[in-house]
Amino acid sequence: MHADKELDARGLNCPLPILKAKKALADMHSGQTLKVISTDAGSVRDFQAFAKQTGNVLVEQQTVGDEHLTLLKRR
Repeated sequence: MHADKELDARGLNCPLPILKAKKALADMHSGQTLKVISTDAGSVRDFQAFAKQTGNVLVEQQTVGDEHLTLLKRR
């Protein structure tokens, strides 16, 4: 899972992973990718909804142990 930028949101609960991802994406160029690592299980569906609402592309999601990896592409 290659990304232009990585955000560590481990230990943060909703809505902080989304808010931090939104801020990180705002500083990125269109087409760049952001990898978010979180431990909040709710972040999986939160990022799906976030992508639909913002027009950013949800490229990939996977769970490894208790970590949820999300790859977003900046619109």
